[in-house]
Amino acid sequence: MTKSDANRILRRLPLAVGGLGAVLLLINRLLTPELTQSQARGDVLGVILSAVLILTGLIWQQVQPRSPESVELMGEEGFVLAADLPQAVKTELAWASHLLLTNTVTRSLVVVYQGKVLLRRGILATKSEVVPGPILKRVLETQKPIYLVALYVYPGRVEFDYLPENTQGVICQPIGNQGALILGANTPRSYTKQDENWIAGIGDKLAVTLKDI
Repeated sequence: MTKSDANRILRRLPLAVGGLGAVLLLINRLLTPELTQSQARGDVLGVILSAVLILTGLIWQQVQPRSPESVELMGEEGFVLAADLPQAVKTELAWASHLLLTNTVTRSLVVVYQGKVLLRRGILATKSEVVPGPILKRVLETQKPIYLVALYVYPGRVEFDYLPENTQGVICQPIGNQGALILGANTPRSYTKQDENWIAGIGDKLAVTLKDI
């Protein structure tokens, strides 16, 4: 069971228990030929408890934040490195991409440097060429990362056609002033501030590694 499923069950539990209690009280009342005072008091208490549970469930439905829903990205698992890279650079890129894929919500990533795709890893789209659009150009010009928390709401998402079609969130992390690390997640609003800081650190490390290629 996923964390999202567990949260959904917890939010609905008071509603289910309260509703079940109310139904059982009604059945008990209908099947009782003669109502005693003690039973009447018990029924009143049961009705109050059921009402409180139902009200609590309704409040939880409105107040508790729902975890973003994850999706299965469309594409094939792959790991593609540019063939003409030095072995040390290949090792560094493999290490960095492995860390990101195993320790964050990243499911697809691309490294672009000096206009060339150096690495594609994770769930890969059919298209491999990266044509910088306005968002990626801004990252390269300002050397500041951009985090698109829910990609589907941004008109500019069409420029990320080299990521799986149903990618939910994207981080464009600059690699110096020559390239970028593009990460795709399968869940919207899923990268934490700690994730962003860590990705920035990896981007800085890659900038040092790639500056001499």
